Amino acid sequence: MLQHRNSLIATFLAVVSRDVAIAFRHLNEIFHPALFFIITVSLFPLAISPDPMFLQKLAPGIIWVAALLATLLALDGIFHSEYEDGTLELLVLSPHPLSILVIAKVCSHWLITGLPLLLIAMGLGIMLNLPRSAFSAMLLSLLLGTPAMSMIGAIGAALTVGLRKSGVLLALIIIPLYVPVLIFGTSAIQAAALQTNWAGQIYLLAAILILCLTLAPFAIATALRISLN
Repeated sequence: MLQHRNSLIATFLAVVSRDVAIAFRHLNEIFHPALFFIITVSLFPLAISPDPMFLQKLAPGIIWVAALLATLLALDGIFHSEYEDGTLELLVLSPHPLSILVIAKVCSHWLITGLPLLLIAMGLGIMLNLPRSAFSAMLLSLLLGTPAMSMIGAIGAALTVGLRKSGVLLALIIIPLYVPVLIFGTSAIQAAALQTNWAGQIYLLAAILILCLTLAPFAIATALRISLN
């Protein structure tokens, strides 16, 4: 039993390290979502108003919508390259549980795309004149929300992995499922900016993340098997 558990952990870490190493060989996989996040947030002051107080009110929504779109931009790459070179079929036929393998790929996807967004958000929050009291809520909400979005998005990516030009269909499937994360994440930052209690929104984001960790691996594995048949 212990040996089997150690084998699963070793396999999980091997998949994560492999995907991260491949991403660092193709740095565009890391830079594109991050640059998109920066550019999208930076355009709002130019398009709406540079007034600091006005931007402060819009900052929670701007940051979260940009983070959602940046995450969506990178979703198509979770399984696409493995599908093209045949590695995905080997993962499905592996003796290890497919749910463990796919959650490892989602974790590596978050490390490549979600974690940089979390780090960049600090500077963008300052640019949007976000109050200091809201920074903790922003970071914590993104820390809980972006992994959940990666797992939800991976379900859609698995369903559409065999389709050409699946980006629009993927967006139509996934964006409605992102709405609760977007609402609670934005609401947490707004409450913190107004110096009111924002713990409730964080608890709800944590509940969504736990639900995703529980159900998403099996949903992703099932979707991949359907797509490959």
